[in-house]
Amino acid sequence: MFDEILKMVKDQLGNNQEVSSLPADQQDAVHHEVAAHVTNELKSQASAQGGAGGLLSMLQDSLTSGSPMVNAIQGGLVGGILGKLGLNSAVTGAIAGALPGLLQKFLHKANDPNDTSITKESIDQSLATAPVSNADTLATAVMGKG
Repeated sequence: MFDEILKMVKDQLGNNQEVSSLPADQQDAVHHEVAAHVTNELKSQASAQGGAGGLLSMLQDSLTSGSPMVNAIQGGLVGGILGKLGLNSAVTGAIAGALPGLLQKFLHKANDPNDTSITKESIDQSLATAPVSNADTLATAVMGKG
């Protein structure tokens, strides 16, 4: 699931002026950090909601009503993970602003029977794996193996 979310993050942030103005290695670190945070938060929410079905239902409701779930993911992302990369408020604001679109893409892919990149089954399978380590994603980004 992480790899698919990473692709969506790169796509979602790829045309963002603030993010694209960063050096390439820092862009890659941002992509990996955002993907790790989103993956872990979605896995946590899926586990709390009893699996993929509960997550997707809650996510659908969250995106239409601006729920605390989306705000919590944004706050944790900007306040915690991205702060350690030394990004300015314009960049972190742009990333937070892109998050609802990213979650909408995730929801669309998970509900699209013609797109097998993210499925309810793959979400449920990811619950059995360890959380994505931010240290691992940064090492991957720095070493260029991501």
